[in-house]
Amino acid sequence: MTDFDLAEIDRLLTTTKQVRKRLDLNREVPVDLLLDCIEVAGHAPVGGNLERNRWIIVTDPELKAEIAHYYAEVGRPYLAASSGIRTDERTTRVIDSSIHLIDHMHEVPAMVIPLRLDRPPSGENEEGSAGGWWGSVLPGVWSFQLAARARGLGSTWTTFHLAHEEKIADLLGIPSTVSQCALLPVAFYTGDSFHPAPRRSVDEVTYLNGWKQPVR
Repeated sequence: MTDFDLAEIDRLLTTTKQVRKRLDLNREVPVDLLLDCIEVAGHAPVGGNLERNRWIIVTDPELKAEIAHYYAEVGRPYLAASSGIRTDERTTRVIDSSIHLIDHMHEVPAMVIPLRLDRPPSGENEEGSAGGWWGSVLPGVWSFQLAARARGLGSTWTTFHLAHEEKIADLLGIPSTVSQCALLPVAFYTGDSFHPAPRRSVDEVTYLNGWKQPVR
């Protein structure tokens, strides 16, 4: 038996969206609220139980504007190219919301950058170890996003800024030995709530004891 409210937990897990258009750009996000989310994220699993993850919260308008500039410099041409390749309705909506985020990135109340105190595996060291490296980052970031959602905050995982990682590292005083893993714009979300998105059925994506063997 469990004392968790499974219905509420499942609702949190299935309605935590990548929020781009519904970020409230006019409402300040208290740093203490972000710290609560980061504290929750610190309990996510990490390889070897080594606590190598760090976080930077950016609220200074000038810093946000410069980061947003680098973000747009990469994001705009990428999305322009993508819009010419895939024209289905679902992709069009994602591209439209991503462009909206680029247009307003400098206005988000807070940017949260998850960091790791080393560099990703490369070359001969990459095989078999990259999964472990990212596997020590992603659970914490997702936990942060879940904790944020539970507190009325929206966020989205973005990486366009990483093309200018060195410039942003200089801007924020991040050592060259430390990796920026993502950039999360964070704000209170507008509207009432979110609903689960359409997804393929569990029977379609799950196999039992072998590739494409029906699970039931």
